Amino acid sequence: MIILKDILYKVAIESIKGSTDVAVGKIEFDSRKVEKNDIFVAIRGSISDGHDYIQKAIELGAIAIVCDTFPDTFEKGISYIQVKDTNKALAFMAANYYKDPSKDLKLVGITGTNGKTTIASLLYQLFKKAGFKVGLLSTVKILVDNKEYKATHTTPDSITINHYLSEMIKEGVEYCFMEVSSHGIHQKRTEGLHFAGGVFTNLSHDHLDYHPTFAEYRDVKKSFFDNLPKTAFALSNIDDKNGAVMMQNTTAVKRTYALKSYADYRAQILENQLSGLLLKIDGNEVWVKLIGTFNAYNVLAIYGTAIELGLDSLETLRLLSELESVSGRFQYIVSKTNVTAIVDYAHTPDALENVLKTINDIRTKNEQLITVVGCGGNRDKTKRPIMASIATELSDRVVLTSDNPRNEDPDVIISEMEKGVAAQNYKKVLAITDRKQAIKTACQLAQPNDIIIIAGKGHETYQEIKGVRNDFDDMKIVKEILEQLHK
Repeated sequence: MIILKDILYKVAIESIKGSTDVAVGKIEFDSRKVEKNDIFVAIRGSISDGHDYIQKAIELGAIAIVCDTFPDTFEKGISYIQVKDTNKALAFMAANYYKDPSKDLKLVGITGTNGKTTIASLLYQLFKKAGFKVGLLSTVKILVDNKEYKATHTTPDSITINHYLSEMIKEGVEYCFMEVSSHGIHQKRTEGLHFAGGVFTNLSHDHLDYHPTFAEYRDVKKSFFDNLPKTAFALSNIDDKNGAVMMQNTTAVKRTYALKSYADYRAQILENQLSGLLLKIDGNEVWVKLIGTFNAYNVLAIYGTAIELGLDSLETLRLLSELESVSGRFQYIVSKTNVTAIVDYAHTPDALENVLKTINDIRTKNEQLITVVGCGGNRDKTKRPIMASIATELSDRVVLTSDNPRNEDPDVIISEMEKGVAAQNYKKVLAITDRKQAIKTACQLAQPNDIIIIAGKGHETYQEIKGVRNDFDDMKIVKEILEQLHK
């Protein structure tokens, strides 16, 4: 048990009804999970409003209610705390509940449209190889040193973040690398956390289903850097036109990385092959098992972060050469007949263009590039025709298919994608709604030496249809089909 007033430390309180000198259980923002003596925090979400469930929470045993608007009536023996922003309050309360764990390790947040998972995951790998105990909060998984937990969101809710940070402290973790999404920043999930550093990757077309304008999407990302402390570092990709914007108002130590511009950390691509990259970083050559210009930026961000955190530069370069690619990020297999199949999470126009341009830069053009791609349902609709346009411009054949349709009709999503196909590219395109059949068709079209790229889902092992997650693993499926077809 913990006293309510201790959990409310640093929370901007507007009014209180009842006592804050009461012992409470845990914090909940889902009324269904409330138990006796819990605190219920009423969050206004996009689907439902927690204020509508205050009475239900009390009936289940809540002893304290945190809300931005008081209910019409007050229950005897219940403490009511009115705050300006319940999302922000929840973040500070969660940090207090778990004894402010982020202050006891070095937490680095990685934000941007593309590259967050790769950078965070490979930083985890690198620091583990360097002999440290390390934590990871990513889209793919949560790692408390060697213990693995399933991830459900790019940036988890404040309670989950602080819970796992607390577990990391118990395990003696010294560094934690965390993906920071625009949703997470906007919903104040990162408030109250002590960051040792922040990394900006790039900014492109994404999440305009959530953010009304690109400017707001950019400014939300920027606010993460605005709030970094003076003791932290802010490392930004200065080749991206928004890289300088991220640095405008931060009080953190400003650091930059680039391939094309003058920067604190610079790299030159010497070789770009399907087996990896040969880079020149700070005058030293290093071979890494990652492919493409976009990964050269990721490697540079990892290198810069490691140096800012105190690692030796030559030791960091050695460790970079040992890193393995992240699940669902440019993962590839080669069949017995030399058909290469690549699975990648590319689900934004910029990411898809990067992947396809990378393949086109490497290949000889004597083989076909066959792209299988779809777009998610209940997400930004404006990118659908753009994704199809990029796929058809940069591929020899394209199979448009279903991604995670969620609550939308996948055929409607595909028809919206087809609007982006230029007249001269019509003959390149097939539309096959069933994703497994689409992958099978791509494999049947492939001849020896051809390349298949399956984009959009990457590491995901499910396909979400009408609220149900069905088992679906792109890599597993393409591997099985290629083994059957190309024996």
